[in-house]
Amino acid sequence: MNSNYLLDFELPLKDIELRIHNLKTTSLSTGVDSSATIEKLKDELISKRDYIYKNLSRWERVQLARHPKRPYSMDYIKNICSYWFELHGDRTFADDPAIIGGIAIIDTIKVIIIAQEKGRGTKEKVYRNFGMPKPEGYRKAKRIMKLAEKFNLPVITLLDTPGAYPGIGAEERGQGQAIAENLLVMSQLKVPIISIVIGEGASGGALGIGLSDKIICFENTWYSVISPEGCASILFRDPSKAKAAADSMKVTSYDLYDMGIADEILKEPNGSAHIDPLGASQILRETIVRNYIDLKKNSVEELINMRLNKYDKIGEYERR
Repeated sequence: MNSNYLLDFELPLKDIELRIHNLKTTSLSTGVDSSATIEKLKDELISKRDYIYKNLSRWERVQLARHPKRPYSMDYIKNICSYWFELHGDRTFADDPAIIGGIAIIDTIKVIIIAQEKGRGTKEKVYRNFGMPKPEGYRKAKRIMKLAEKFNLPVITLLDTPGAYPGIGAEERGQGQAIAENLLVMSQLKVPIISIVIGEGASGGALGIGLSDKIICFENTWYSVISPEGCASILFRDPSKAKAAADSMKVTSYDLYDMGIADEILKEPNGSAHIDPLGASQILRETIVRNYIDLKKNSVEELINMRLNKYDKIGEYERR
């Protein structure tokens, strides 16, 4: 576990890991056999980890979705693709590094991947605008989607953004219109679309590349119309009440599944993807392949009709 960044509920795990480390060090220096005690502590660590990660609150899942060691889009692309060729630019204004897109091969399947990338380290985070796309990012995504349709390639989107960039320049260049145009294009795209929430899914910023045939969430993710802090600021006039807002909004993957928005929840290895990024990548790869094989059985007309019906049902409720 990363010692430089620990969430409050992870501290008991670090304590056990430290005890194991100290026993191993002492055993090496003194020659005293501590293997039995170490094995007992390892069992305790597994048990404690299972208990903690199976009993997380909504706010704790939001915190895990933002964990700085959590795998980002480029991490997954490197781990699951045998080939990756990135495409740049919207052919109108600029290239937006907050959204990456390109041609990839997963197993033997040729796909188009479009993803939001936050970047690691201060320099790259600034370059990626902390994963907050601008209009040119969404227009780049739309351009690449149309290429996918032209060459009959499935579209895989990875969602991980704190929201679309709200700067004046972005608004001047038509942020809302760019997102709306993407929704229209994706609703009628003649190829399968699979969206996976790998971290944060904030508002239209995520939805701008998230309208799809399958919405799949890693379990420690959130996807909502606004961040818990934003909701707390508006409704409670106090951003510190984000925990209460997260509960009220029902933002987690399990909430989305219960409401019929998410189609599948991916269990994260060892409790969280940041503990085992390679294990999480393997789960993602298998999920993409399985869902694509299922979707490609449908004709284009069936695919689009199912997609439209899926979104027609979201938000339905019965008056009681």
